[in-house]
Amino acid sequence: MKIEGNLDARGLRIAIAVTRFNSIITERLAAGAVDALKRSGCIEEDITMVHIPGSWELPLVVRELAASKKYDAVIALGAVIRGDTPHFDYVAGEAAKGLGQVAVQSGVPVAFGVLTTNTVEQAIDRAGAKSGNKGFDAAMTAIEMANLLRTIRGQ
Repeated sequence: MKIEGNLDARGLRIAIAVTRFNSIITERLAAGAVDALKRSGCIEEDITMVHIPGSWELPLVVRELAASKKYDAVIALGAVIRGDTPHFDYVAGEAAKGLGQVAVQSGVPVAFGVLTTNTVEQAIDRAGAKSGNKGFDAAMTAIEMANLLRTIRGQ
């Protein structure tokens, strides 16, 4: 027996938590995520966009979205760009760890669309330029995981 998800977003309810910090990047990620969802059959009424300050706040907000039981998956979008201080390491690491914990504890798929780059140019490349759009990719992961868990759970 082979079990796998599919990329059909019809009927899925998806929340997108997107940070305002580095908004020139995160707005592009959010647009990519919405584009992927719509192309895959998700209707606009089934997409909830939540704007939050920064990546540090993502785990808390995503936990609340997952706990609400309103969504089949949550997409976390942000951009943490390395600077001259260790701030990057703390924020990026704790955001990743926190989001992983939310997924495991809630049973709701959390797609990780937080860019962690060394430069603004690298972030721009991953938000729709040379390296595709990681927001789009995160949305496709959310769709597949939501469908996979539905299949496993017999829904």
